[in-house]
Amino acid sequence: MAGTDGEEIEDLPPSAKLVFKVLEYDGPLTQKQIVEESMLSARTVRYALERLEDIGIVDEDVYFADARQSLYELDEDAMAAAEGCAEQGTCAE
Repeated sequence: MAGTDGEEIEDLPPSAKLVFKVLEYDGPLTQKQIVEESMLSARTVRYALERLEDIGIVDEDVYFADARQSLYELDEDAMAAAEGCAEQGTCAE
């Protein structure tokens, strides 16, 4: 799953991988919801989301229930690539 700048999810810190997995299992969430699900600090989640956005894996949208927050979800292409590498067994652990 290569990103736009050549960085891959395997190269990211463990916190970013955890945020990726939380979004993969729970679907679109706000930053606050990701903090609750992952048990990471808000600052760590912000940094992880920033890294994931930088490589094009996470999209940020408006959270209509509370416009002061953003809704984060995995990019559909990223999900397809993640499923493909899992099926082939080529994902780095």
